[in-house]
Amino acid sequence: MALHTKTATPIQSRVAVAVFFFISGFGFSSFASRIPTLQQQLMLNEAQLGTALFALPLGLICTLPLTRYLLNRYSSRYVLLLGSVAYNVFLCALGYANNMWQLMGIFWLFGSSRNLMNISVNAQSIGVQALFPKSIVTTFHGIWSISGFIGGAIGGWMIGHDISPTIHFAMVGLLCFFAMAIFYKHTIPNDVKRTPETKKRFFQMPDKMLIKLGIIAFGCMTCEGIMFDWSSIYFQKVVHVSKHFITLGYVAFMCAAAIARFSGDWVINKIGIQKVLQWCSVFTIVGFAIAIFFPYIITATIGFICVGIGISCIVPLIMRLASLASTQSPGVAIASVSTISYFGFLFGPPAIGYIAQAANLQWAFGIGIVAGIGMLLLLSRVKV
Repeated sequence: MALHTKTATPIQSRVAVAVFFFISGFGFSSFASRIPTLQQQLMLNEAQLGTALFALPLGLICTLPLTRYLLNRYSSRYVLLLGSVAYNVFLCALGYANNMWQLMGIFWLFGSSRNLMNISVNAQSIGVQALFPKSIVTTFHGIWSISGFIGGAIGGWMIGHDISPTIHFAMVGLLCFFAMAIFYKHTIPNDVKRTPETKKRFFQMPDKMLIKLGIIAFGCMTCEGIMFDWSSIYFQKVVHVSKHFITLGYVAFMCAAAIARFSGDWVINKIGIQKVLQWCSVFTIVGFAIAIFFPYIITATIGFICVGIGISCIVPLIMRLASLASTQSPGVAIASVSTISYFGFLFGPPAIGYIAQAANLQWAFGIGIVAGIGMLLLLSRVKV
């Protein structure tokens, strides 16, 4: 109970952290659902969009040393507040981009703030987990997925009613600021493990175990990045659905991930972490294959559902294992793994854009199959 705050019960802290997971997913899915609209408004081809999207994970990568430095010195709740405020400010700013370069600049800032928020909220979830005897970590990520489902569905409604991204993002930002103001006070306040060695260093290479975990998460992040940034465009340009169904694949993906995450703790207790990670990799491979070889609305939706199940528990489990494998603060261990894994976000979405421009978008999604096979092969050689 050492991590607990005197002013909040374990349940209150759990709810508060869950709200911040919701804010993170709701904001990002709102953005992802409007990528086709932003592409059309700025008249970008696939390669240009891929280049613009490159700025988002680049901002994420560039701020990883800073995030790790902050989490090594301050409670993750303060980093969470900083990241959450900036995250929503830059989400609102996306609606005002007038050209590709402005879009890239805002993407970089949006990615940077998202990094601060996501790593710190994952560190908070580990702090809350210490207050409960049973596993609850995957539930937080299930809430993130539910928020993604809601954000994607609202985004589809906004598109169907021709509401501009500027208005859409402003409404989302205001709602998130309101929730932050209410629930921030119940977050975990003291989760820093200070050591003389780590306090002297701005950046420290992760150990071998954290590197292995990071590489596995890299494959998952690659697949997630593809789905977040390109799933709606895939349905628009490959599946050829009407504008009312552009976000169907994305919503199906997020919904499947949410259901799988809410049931993840139960499955882990039955078959173990390693088997869960291996089966997740198999689902990812099968899902991308179905969507590629059968690009029709029903089959592509089924494929995206399989991908959602596949990626559902990999990152939550990797983050949990990272915190257990390190003597450092949960946030520092998570940041170390993220230094490797977030290169998946850096690699996946832009690669899809360049391959789609050179060949076609349908076969570009084969990157997801390659990433899934890589995860499966590595997991067969890593004991967790």
